[in-house]
Amino acid sequence: MADFSVCPICNLRFLTLELERHANSHFDDEDIDKDFELAQHIALDLSCAPSSPPYIPVDDDMQCETSSRKDRESSFLKSNPGGKDIDGKARILSGVHRNETRPQIGQGLMDLLKNCLELETENTTTILCGNVDHFQSSHSEDFGWGCGWRNIQMLSSHLLKQRQEAREVLYGGSGFVPDIPSLQRWLEVAWKRGFDKQGSEDFDQAIYGKRNWIGTTECATLFRSFGLRARIVDFVSQEIDIRSSGVGKCVGNMAPRVYGPMDRYLSKGKNVVSKSVPISYDVKAKPKVQQALIDWVWNYFSDNKSRISSNHGILVSQKAPLYFQHDGHSRTIVGIQMKCQRNGPKQYNLLILDPGHTTESLAKSLKGNFGWQKLIKRGVHTLKKPLYQLCFLDPGIASGEEIESLKNLHSIRVEA
Repeated sequence: MADFSVCPICNLRFLTLELERHANSHFDDEDIDKDFELAQHIALDLSCAPSSPPYIPVDDDMQCETSSRKDRESSFLKSNPGGKDIDGKARILSGVHRNETRPQIGQGLMDLLKNCLELETENTTTILCGNVDHFQSSHSEDFGWGCGWRNIQMLSSHLLKQRQEAREVLYGGSGFVPDIPSLQRWLEVAWKRGFDKQGSEDFDQAIYGKRNWIGTTECATLFRSFGLRARIVDFVSQEIDIRSSGVGKCVGNMAPRVYGPMDRYLSKGKNVVSKSVPISYDVKAKPKVQQALIDWVWNYFSDNKSRISSNHGILVSQKAPLYFQHDGHSRTIVGIQMKCQRNGPKQYNLLILDPGHTTESLAKSLKGNFGWQKLIKRGVHTLKKPLYQLCFLDPGIASGEEIESLKNLHSIRVEA
Protein backbone atom coordinates (compact mmCIF):
# COMPACT_ATOMS: atom_id res chain seq x y z
CA MET A 1 0.00 0.00 0.00
CA ALA A 2 1.37 3.41 -1.00
CA ASP A 3 2.63 5.64 1.81
CA PHE A 4 1.47 9.25 1.58
CA SER A 5 2.57 12.34 3.51
CA VAL A 6 1.34 15.91 3.66
CA CYS A 7 3.53 18.76 2.44
CA PRO A 8 4.10 21.14 5.40
CA ILE A 9 4.07 24.15 3.06
CA CYS A 10 1.08 23.69 0.73
CA ASN A 11 -0.76 20.91 2.68
CA LEU A 12 -1.10 18.73 -0.45
CA ARG A 13 -0.63 14.96 -0.22
CA PHE A 14 2.26 13.28 -2.02
CA LEU A 15 3.96 9.92 -2.02
CA THR A 16 6.40 9.94 0.89
CA LEU A 17 9.29 9.13 -1.46
CA GLU A 18 8.47 12.22 -3.54
CA LEU A 19 7.71 14.59 -0.66
CA GLU A 20 11.28 15.85 -0.18
CA ARG A 21 11.67 16.73 -3.86
CA HIS A 22 8.33 18.51 -3.86
CA ALA A 23 9.01 20.38 -0.61
CA ASN A 24 12.41 21.53 -1.84
CA SER A 25 10.74 23.01 -4.92
CA HIS A 26 9.20 25.58 -2.59
CA PHE A 27 12.67 26.78 -1.58
CA ASP A 28 14.10 28.05 -4.87
CA ASP A 29 15.52 31.55 -4.48
CA GLU A 30 13.08 32.93 -7.03
CA ASP A 31 10.12 31.40 -5.19
CA ILE A 32 11.36 32.67 -1.83
CA ASP A 33 11.63 36.22 -3.21
CA LYS A 34 8.09 35.92 -4.53
CA ASP A 35 6.91 34.62 -1.15
CA PHE A 36 8.40 37.60 0.66
CA GLU A 37 7.02 40.04 -1.91
CA LEU A 38 3.58 38.54 -1.39
CA ALA A 39 4.04 38.59 2.38
CA GLN A 40 4.98 42.26 2.16
CA HIS A 41 1.74 43.11 0.41
CA ILE A 42 -0.26 41.03 2.88
CA ALA A 43 1.40 42.75 5.82
CA LEU A 44 0.72 46.17 4.33
CA ASP A 45 -2.91 45.29 3.70
CA LEU A 46 -3.31 44.01 7.24
CA SER A 47 -1.73 47.12 8.72
CA CYS A 48 -3.99 49.47 6.76
CA ALA A 49 -7.26 47.56 6.97
CA PRO A 50 -9.89 48.88 9.42
CA SER A 51 -10.68 45.39 10.67
CA SER A 52 -10.69 44.35 14.31
CA PRO A 53 -7.39 43.14 15.79
CA PRO A 54 -6.72 39.37 15.80
CA TYR A 55 -7.65 37.34 18.84
CA ILE A 56 -4.71 36.73 21.17
CA PRO A 57 -5.44 34.15 23.91
CA VAL A 58 -3.82 35.89 26.89
CA ASP A 59 -4.86 37.53 30.13
CA ASP A 60 -6.34 41.02 29.94
CA ASP A 61 -3.43 42.61 31.76
CA MET A 62 -0.95 41.36 29.16
CA GLN A 63 -2.58 42.63 25.95
CA CYS A 64 0.05 43.93 23.54
CA GLU A 65 -0.18 47.21 21.68
CA THR A 66 -1.34 45.63 18.45
CA SER A 67 -2.12 48.83 16.57
CA SER A 68 1.22 50.48 17.40
CA ARG A 69 3.07 47.36 16.28
CA LYS A 70 1.19 47.40 12.99
CA ASP A 71 2.06 51.05 12.55
CA ARG A 72 5.73 50.21 13.04
CA GLU A 73 5.41 47.31 10.56
CA SER A 74 3.78 49.57 7.97
CA SER A 75 6.36 52.32 8.48
CA PHE A 76 9.23 49.86 8.07
CA LEU A 77 7.79 48.25 4.95
CA LYS A 78 7.15 51.61 3.30
CA SER A 79 10.75 52.69 3.95
CA ASN A 80 12.11 49.30 2.83
CA PRO A 81 9.98 48.33 -0.16
CA GLY A 82 12.37 45.58 -1.25
CA GLY A 83 12.23 43.74 2.05
CA LYS A 84 15.37 41.81 1.12
CA ASP A 85 17.52 42.28 4.22
CA ILE A 86 17.16 39.86 7.09
CA ASP A 87 15.62 42.38 9.48
CA GLY A 88 13.01 43.19 6.89
CA LYS A 89 12.21 39.53 6.41
CA ALA A 90 11.90 39.06 10.15
CA ARG A 91 9.45 41.95 10.39
CA ILE A 92 7.39 40.59 7.53
CA LEU A 93 7.44 37.13 9.08
CA SER A 94 6.15 38.51 12.37
CA GLY A 95 3.15 39.90 10.55
CA VAL A 96 2.18 36.85 8.51
CA HIS A 97 3.32 33.73 10.40
CA ARG A 98 0.59 31.32 11.40
CA ASN A 99 -0.72 30.56 14.86
CA GLU A 100 -0.43 26.93 15.96
CA THR A 101 -3.86 25.39 16.46
CA ARG A 102 -4.44 22.90 19.25
CA PRO A 103 -7.37 21.08 20.90
CA GLN A 104 -9.56 23.18 23.18
CA ILE A 105 -9.83 21.53 26.60
CA GLY A 106 -11.46 24.27 28.63
CA GLN A 107 -9.53 24.62 31.87
CA GLY A 108 -5.76 24.97 31.49
CA LEU A 109 -3.70 21.79 31.68
CA MET A 110 -1.49 23.10 34.49
CA ASP A 111 -4.58 23.98 36.56
CA LEU A 112 -5.92 20.47 36.01
CA LEU A 113 -2.57 19.02 37.10
CA LYS A 114 -2.53 21.18 40.23
CA ASN A 115 -6.05 20.02 41.11
CA CYS A 116 -4.96 16.38 40.92
CA LEU A 117 -1.84 17.00 42.97
CA GLU A 118 -3.95 18.63 45.68
CA LEU A 119 -5.99 15.44 45.97
CA GLU A 120 -2.93 13.32 46.78
CA THR A 121 -2.73 12.30 50.42
CA GLU A 122 0.99 11.55 50.65
CA ASN A 123 3.45 13.88 52.38
CA THR A 124 4.86 15.65 49.34
CA THR A 125 6.17 19.01 48.22
CA THR A 126 5.54 19.94 44.58
CA ILE A 127 6.91 22.87 42.59
CA LEU A 128 5.16 23.73 39.32
CA CYS A 129 5.64 26.23 36.53
CA GLY A 130 2.95 28.76 35.84
CA ASN A 131 0.86 28.46 32.69
CA VAL A 132 2.13 25.99 30.07
CA ASP A 133 0.09 24.83 27.08
CA HIS A 134 0.59 21.31 25.74
CA PHE A 135 1.43 20.88 22.05
CA GLN A 136 1.12 17.40 20.60
CA SER A 137 2.82 15.80 17.64
CA SER A 138 0.46 15.05 14.79
CA HIS A 139 0.51 11.87 12.70
CA SER A 140 -0.29 13.91 9.60
CA GLU A 141 2.31 16.62 10.23
CA ASP A 142 5.33 15.87 12.42
CA PHE A 143 5.04 12.49 14.12
CA GLY A 144 8.47 10.94 14.59
CA TRP A 145 10.51 14.10 14.04
CA GLY A 146 8.72 17.14 15.48
CA CYS A 147 9.10 16.67 19.25
CA GLY A 148 11.77 19.38 19.47
CA TRP A 149 9.54 21.94 17.78
CA ARG A 150 6.61 20.99 20.04
CA ASN A 151 8.75 21.54 23.13
CA ILE A 152 9.75 24.97 21.81
CA GLN A 153 6.05 25.72 21.44
CA MET A 154 5.41 24.67 25.04
CA LEU A 155 8.18 26.92 26.34
CA SER A 156 6.92 29.72 24.12
CA SER A 157 3.38 29.43 25.50
CA HIS A 158 4.74 29.95 29.00
CA LEU A 159 6.95 32.89 28.07
CA LEU A 160 4.16 34.66 26.19
CA LYS A 161 1.75 34.43 29.11
CA GLN A 162 4.07 34.70 32.10
CA ARG A 163 6.85 37.09 31.04
CA GLN A 164 5.83 40.45 29.69
CA GLU A 165 9.37 41.33 28.61
CA ALA A 166 9.60 38.11 26.59
CA ARG A 167 6.17 38.67 25.07
CA GLU A 168 7.28 42.01 23.66
CA VAL A 169 10.23 40.53 21.74
CA LEU A 170 9.25 36.96 20.87
CA TYR A 171 8.19 36.39 17.26
CA GLY A 172 8.08 40.08 16.48
CA GLY A 173 5.62 40.81 19.28
CA SER A 174 2.85 38.85 17.56
CA GLY A 175 1.63 37.49 20.90
CA PHE A 176 0.96 33.89 19.87
CA VAL A 177 2.82 30.61 19.36
CA PRO A 178 3.76 30.04 15.69
CA ASP A 179 3.27 26.74 13.90
CA ILE A 180 6.25 24.55 12.98
CA PRO A 181 6.88 25.95 9.47
CA SER A 182 6.92 29.47 10.92
CA LEU A 183 9.28 28.41 13.71
CA GLN A 184 11.56 26.93 11.07
CA ARG A 185 11.64 30.29 9.29
CA TRP A 186 12.43 32.07 12.58
CA LEU A 187 15.34 29.68 13.17
CA GLU A 188 16.69 30.45 9.71
CA VAL A 189 16.47 34.16 10.54
CA ALA A 190 18.46 33.50 13.74
CA TRP A 191 21.16 31.70 11.76
CA LYS A 192 21.39 34.50 9.20
CA ARG A 193 21.82 36.96 12.06
CA GLY A 194 24.88 35.00 13.15
CA PHE A 195 23.49 32.95 16.05
CA ASP A 196 25.21 29.55 16.29
CA LYS A 197 26.84 29.96 12.89
CA GLN A 198 28.77 26.73 13.26
CA GLY A 199 25.68 24.74 14.14
CA SER A 200 23.72 26.21 11.24
CA GLU A 201 26.21 24.68 8.83
CA ASP A 202 24.94 21.23 9.79
CA PHE A 203 21.66 22.20 8.12
CA ASP A 204 23.19 24.31 5.32
CA GLN A 205 21.41 27.23 7.04
CA ALA A 206 18.10 25.94 5.72
CA ILE A 207 15.53 23.95 7.67
CA TYR A 208 12.19 25.26 6.43
CA GLY A 209 10.02 22.37 5.22
CA LYS A 210 12.50 19.72 6.31
CA ARG A 211 12.03 16.91 8.81
CA ASN A 212 15.41 17.05 10.50
CA TRP A 213 15.41 16.41 14.21
CA ILE A 214 16.37 19.37 16.35
CA GLY A 215 17.37 19.66 19.98
CA THR A 216 18.58 21.93 22.76
CA THR A 217 21.00 23.80 20.51
CA GLU A 218 18.31 24.87 18.06
CA CYS A 219 15.99 25.71 20.96
CA ALA A 220 18.63 27.93 22.59
CA THR A 221 19.58 29.52 19.26
CA LEU A 222 15.99 30.45 18.48
CA PHE A 223 15.30 32.03 21.87
CA ARG A 224 18.70 33.77 21.99
CA SER A 225 17.98 35.47 18.68
CA PHE A 226 15.21 37.38 20.49
CA GLY A 227 17.55 38.35 23.33
CA LEU A 228 16.42 35.66 25.75
CA ARG A 229 19.18 34.19 27.91
CA ALA A 230 18.80 30.53 26.91
CA ARG A 231 21.45 28.15 28.32
CA ILE A 232 22.33 24.48 27.84
CA VAL A 233 23.50 22.08 30.52
CA ASP A 234 24.87 18.55 29.91
CA PHE A 235 24.65 15.73 32.45
CA VAL A 236 27.32 13.13 31.71
CA SER A 237 28.55 10.03 33.50
CA GLN A 238 32.29 10.17 34.23
CA GLU A 239 32.50 6.50 33.35
CA ILE A 240 30.88 6.72 29.94
CA ASP A 241 32.89 5.48 26.98
CA ILE A 242 31.41 6.47 23.64
CA ARG A 243 32.96 4.33 20.93
CA SER A 244 32.28 6.45 17.92
CA SER A 245 34.39 8.85 15.93
CA GLY A 246 33.47 12.49 15.64
CA VAL A 247 30.89 12.42 18.41
CA GLY A 248 31.45 15.95 19.64
CA LYS A 249 33.16 19.24 18.95
CA CYS A 250 35.06 21.02 21.71
CA VAL A 251 34.46 24.71 22.31
CA GLY A 252 37.16 26.17 24.53
CA ASN A 253 37.16 24.39 27.87
CA MET A 254 33.48 23.50 27.67
CA ALA A 255 31.87 20.13 27.21
CA PRO A 256 31.91 18.43 23.80
CA ARG A 257 29.91 20.65 21.48
CA VAL A 258 26.46 19.30 20.70
CA TYR A 259 24.32 20.31 17.75
CA GLY A 260 20.70 19.23 17.59
CA PRO A 261 19.49 16.32 19.70
CA MET A 262 23.03 15.28 20.55
CA ASP A 263 25.53 14.60 17.79
CA ARG A 264 26.52 11.52 19.73
CA TYR A 265 23.39 9.86 18.39
CA LEU A 266 22.63 11.63 15.14
CA SER A 267 24.16 12.32 11.78
CA LYS A 268 23.00 15.27 9.72
CA GLY A 269 23.44 14.93 6.02
CA LYS A 270 22.36 17.44 3.44
CA ASN A 271 18.61 17.27 2.73
CA VAL A 272 18.13 14.02 4.63
CA VAL A 273 16.34 13.19 7.81
CA SER A 274 18.70 12.53 10.71
CA LYS A 275 19.19 8.89 11.58
CA SER A 276 20.65 7.11 14.55
CA VAL A 277 24.36 6.35 14.68
CA PRO A 278 25.35 2.99 16.21
CA ILE A 279 27.11 3.69 19.50
CA SER A 280 28.21 1.31 22.25
CA TYR A 281 28.77 2.10 25.90
CA ASP A 282 30.83 0.49 28.64
CA VAL A 283 28.27 1.51 31.26
CA LYS A 284 24.66 2.47 31.65
CA ALA A 285 23.53 5.58 33.47
CA LYS A 286 24.75 5.53 37.07
CA PRO A 287 22.66 6.73 40.02
CA LYS A 288 25.06 9.68 40.32
CA VAL A 289 23.95 11.04 36.94
CA GLN A 290 20.30 10.55 37.82
CA GLN A 291 20.72 12.30 41.15
CA ALA A 292 22.73 15.14 39.64
CA LEU A 293 19.92 15.80 37.17
CA ILE A 294 17.24 15.62 39.88
CA ASP A 295 19.18 17.90 42.22
CA TRP A 296 19.71 20.45 39.46
CA VAL A 297 16.02 20.48 38.50
CA TRP A 298 14.93 20.79 42.16
CA ASN A 299 17.32 23.69 42.77
CA TYR A 300 16.24 25.36 39.53
CA PHE A 301 12.55 25.43 40.42
CA SER A 302 12.88 25.97 44.18
CA ASP A 303 14.13 29.55 44.14
CA ASN A 304 13.02 32.18 46.64
CA LYS A 305 10.47 33.61 44.22
CA SER A 306 8.14 30.61 44.43
CA ARG A 307 4.71 31.32 45.88
CA ILE A 308 2.43 28.98 47.81
CA SER A 309 -0.54 27.93 45.68
CA SER A 310 -2.47 25.94 48.29
CA ASN A 311 -2.26 24.23 51.65
CA HIS A 312 -1.24 20.97 50.00
CA GLY A 313 2.49 21.60 49.67
CA ILE A 314 2.22 22.96 46.12
CA LEU A 315 4.43 25.88 45.11
CA VAL A 316 4.29 27.81 41.83
CA SER A 317 7.70 28.86 40.56
CA GLN A 318 8.36 31.84 38.35
CA LYS A 319 10.90 29.79 36.42
CA ALA A 320 10.22 28.73 32.83
CA PRO A 321 9.75 25.05 31.88
CA LEU A 322 12.80 23.01 30.88
CA TYR A 323 13.52 21.53 27.47
CA PHE A 324 14.52 17.94 28.37
CA GLN A 325 16.62 16.04 25.80
CA HIS A 326 17.93 12.50 25.74
CA ASP A 327 18.67 9.82 23.17
CA GLY A 328 15.84 9.63 20.65
CA HIS A 329 13.29 11.99 22.20
CA SER A 330 12.71 15.28 23.99
CA ARG A 331 10.03 16.44 26.40
CA THR A 332 9.19 19.42 28.61
CA ILE A 333 9.69 19.42 32.39
CA VAL A 334 7.00 21.56 34.05
CA GLY A 335 7.76 20.77 37.68
CA ILE A 336 9.16 18.38 40.25
CA GLN A 337 7.73 16.56 43.26
CA MET A 338 9.52 15.42 46.43
CA LYS A 339 8.01 12.72 48.64
CA CYS A 340 9.18 12.50 52.26
CA GLN A 341 9.35 9.00 53.71
CA ARG A 342 9.32 8.33 57.43
CA ASN A 343 12.44 6.17 57.61
CA GLY A 344 13.88 6.38 54.14
CA PRO A 345 15.43 8.68 51.56
CA LYS A 346 13.42 11.32 49.77
CA GLN A 347 11.83 10.25 46.51
CA TYR A 348 11.54 12.54 43.51
CA ASN A 349 9.34 12.63 40.43
CA LEU A 350 9.84 14.85 37.43
CA LEU A 351 6.56 16.26 36.09
CA ILE A 352 6.73 16.09 32.33
CA LEU A 353 4.58 17.02 29.33
CA ASP A 354 5.32 14.73 26.40
CA PRO A 355 4.51 15.89 22.85
CA GLY A 356 4.02 12.21 22.02
CA HIS A 357 0.83 12.18 24.11
CA THR A 358 -2.35 13.77 22.83
CA THR A 359 -3.64 16.84 24.62
CA GLU A 360 -7.10 15.31 24.85
CA SER A 361 -5.82 12.15 26.57
CA LEU A 362 -3.87 14.22 29.10
CA ALA A 363 -6.88 16.43 29.83
CA LYS A 364 -9.22 13.46 30.12
CA SER A 365 -6.97 11.64 32.60
CA LEU A 366 -6.51 14.79 34.69
CA LYS A 367 -10.19 15.71 34.71
CA GLY A 368 -11.04 12.18 35.83
CA ASN A 369 -8.04 11.96 38.20
CA PHE A 370 -7.26 8.55 36.77
CA GLY A 371 -4.08 7.34 35.02
CA TRP A 372 -2.45 10.75 34.73
CA GLN A 373 0.49 9.69 36.89
CA LYS A 374 1.68 7.28 34.18
CA LEU A 375 1.56 10.06 31.61
CA ILE A 376 3.17 12.87 33.60
CA LYS A 377 5.19 11.54 36.56
CA ARG A 378 8.68 10.20 35.90
CA GLY A 379 10.64 8.76 38.83
CA VAL A 380 14.39 8.63 39.18
CA HIS A 381 14.35 4.93 38.31
CA THR A 382 13.15 5.80 34.78
CA LEU A 383 16.28 7.85 34.04
CA LYS A 384 18.37 5.15 32.40
CA LYS A 385 20.22 7.11 29.71
CA PRO A 386 23.95 7.90 30.11
CA LEU A 387 23.54 11.43 28.73
CA TYR A 388 20.93 14.12 29.29
CA GLN A 389 20.60 17.74 28.25
CA LEU A 390 18.46 20.61 29.46
CA CYS A 391 17.79 23.99 27.92
CA PHE A 392 16.74 26.62 30.45
CA LEU A 393 16.04 30.34 30.30
CA ASP A 394 17.42 32.88 32.73
CA PRO A 395 15.20 35.93 33.33
CA GLY A 396 15.57 39.23 31.52
CA ILE A 397 16.34 40.36 27.99
CA ALA A 398 19.89 40.85 26.72
CA SER A 399 21.00 43.93 24.82
CA GLY A 400 24.12 45.50 23.37
CA GLU A 401 27.32 43.48 23.71
CA GLU A 402 25.52 40.68 25.52
CA ILE A 403 23.49 40.00 22.37
CA GLU A 404 26.74 39.43 20.48
CA SER A 405 27.99 37.05 23.16
CA LEU A 406 24.77 35.03 22.89
CA LYS A 407 25.59 34.21 19.27
CA ASN A 408 28.22 31.71 20.45
CA LEU A 409 26.78 28.69 22.26
CA HIS A 410 28.51 26.94 25.14
CA SER A 411 27.13 24.15 27.26
CA ILE A 412 27.55 23.77 31.00
CA ARG A 413 28.94 20.35 31.81
CA VAL A 414 27.84 18.44 34.92
CA GLU A 415 29.76 15.20 35.43
CA ALA A 416 28.74 12.61 38.00
